Amino acid sequence: MATFPASRLTDIAPFHVMELMARARALVAAGRDIIHMEVGEPDFPTPEPIIAAAQAHIASGRVFYTPPLGIPELRNAIAAFYATRYGYDLAPSRVVVTAGASGALLLAMACLAEPGGEWLLTDPGYPCNRNFVRSFEGVPVALPVQAANNFQPTLDDLEKQWKERTIGALFASPANPTGTLIDDDILRAIAEFIRQRKGQLIVDEIYHGLIYERDAATALQFGDDIFVVQSFSKYFNMTGWRLGWLVIPERFSRDIEKLAQNLFISPSAPAQHAALAAFAPATLSLLETRRQEFKRRRDFLAPALTDLGFRLPARADGAFYLYADCSALTRDSDRFAHALLESAGVATTPGLDFGANAPERHLRIAYTADVERLAEAVERIRRFLG
Repeated sequence: MATFPASRLTDIAPFHVMELMARARALVAAGRDIIHMEVGEPDFPTPEPIIAAAQAHIASGRVFYTPPLGIPELRNAIAAFYATRYGYDLAPSRVVVTAGASGALLLAMACLAEPGGEWLLTDPGYPCNRNFVRSFEGVPVALPVQAANNFQPTLDDLEKQWKERTIGALFASPANPTGTLIDDDILRAIAEFIRQRKGQLIVDEIYHGLIYERDAATALQFGDDIFVVQSFSKYFNMTGWRLGWLVIPERFSRDIEKLAQNLFISPSAPAQHAALAAFAPATLSLLETRRQEFKRRRDFLAPALTDLGFRLPARADGAFYLYADCSALTRDSDRFAHALLESAGVATTPGLDFGANAPERHLRIAYTADVERLAEAVERIRRFLG
């Protein structure tokens, strides 16, 4: 006899930071001033040209279903963006517009996961990835990554961890929670290793655009057989619009289309028409200014945290996170984060959500507030530490 809910639900953990965020909201409602450094989204508003494009589309009244893979104009614009940004010639037919990067990951896993097939995921890493794998009866396998390697996988890691049941790997560059990049030569070697074993590589590039010291290649430049996940949420400041994209090998087009038809019907029509303005020169100029501001925040916060006794063991090349080692200050980052919220009014994310690789030693601290608020947060933490 069946029992409900489905047994897979026992393997799908909650997003623990949501509990802390709920408490932060409750404190705000009670009149407390909380500095939010736990939130994984930009604090900047959506650029005005994007809003105007959405308003114009809605005002037309013709807000209907779109093709399941996205409107042709947006697929063409995304392909053109790869030519401009990376010098990579991408066929629009390989671009799938999705309901956020989460929708892209769901489509990829629905297409690729097999019951019992193992997927290598970095630890620490974005927690929802292992739940996407499990939701489609795959087996997520933690690949512990070390600060010495910038919290990113190496070819040696894959050679040791790739087993008979391994069918794929999902890596992020820049990564959440660490903000670190996979070096281009390592990513190329990893792609070739997985290709030789007839596995599948998925690379999450949703923080591309928010890279500070150096350019990074897209994984697409290392093979047309790689799935790449992207999003309008982070660089384009469109988190609530729930729009992303997935670049796929051509041979999967019909399979992904069938899945998109059934799982989503289509992405949001207003969000798609809004996103057409994301690639306009005026929008990109504004986004570049905001990228420089994120860099300024990082460059302020990193040494300030070090002065407080945190350790930053890896180079945060991108995104808007610092993965801080707090072991000199506490033995339990989860308890520390809750105490910091209650006593100092500073919200951070404990390492608990990101895996089993020394989570008690780490906090993810987001610089998604202006420098003045970051300075106030540093002072509050200083007083909290006594």
